[in-house]
Amino acid sequence: MLYDEQDILRSMDKIEHLHLWNEIGRLKLKLITQFADRNTKIISPKNCQLVEMYFNSEKMAKTNGRVAEKTPEVGETVSGLLVKKAFTYQIMALDDLHVFSQLSITNSSQRITIAYTGAFGVLKHRLKQIFESVESLPDEEYEGRAFGVHERLTVKYESEKHISLHWRSDPISDMVSDSVVALVLNIGREIPKVAVESEEATKTEEENN
Repeated sequence: MLYDEQDILRSMDKIEHLHLWNEIGRLKLKLITQFADRNTKIISPKNCQLVEMYFNSEKMAKTNGRVAEKTPEVGETVSGLLVKKAFTYQIMALDDLHVFSQLSITNSSQRITIAYTGAFGVLKHRLKQIFESVESLPDEEYEGRAFGVHERLTVKYESEKHISLHWRSDPISDMVSDSVVALVLNIGREIPKVAVESEEATKTEEENN
């Protein structure tokens, strides 16, 4: 809607904010003149004209604690925990997290019980075919009914129908536990084959003893 200039002047006492778009050209010239000594770009896009703005995405991080004890050489990789707060970044050692931030570290221990009716020796025999390190745990603590997988996961015999897995949660241990769970479930689907392997596993243990 178009308004006559005199109508606008007569209504000035009722108008709180007034935008005069035909003044943009003169404002642009005034700003260009005023900031001529600066590296400033002033544009006046048309209505519905697409405007793209590019910002420098370079980020800097401050090292703290043990990470800052040694000055790295040019090209040397700095290893640590990256912590972001607002728009600032810090790199610190895991042990310094509670010193330079309000964060804390906690360990999560996990335990899962799985239905398993096969021979415990068969399970150990199968795991040895997949993992390089499958070792029996001390008899005085587990009575010979548990073994460890890569010192990350403990497989324990609970009863004739159940076994349990115990591990401290981290990406690698979680991956190992997933593999063991999948193996136990697959053994449950291969009852005839497991019976044969049970006899072979028993013979192998007798020969080793």
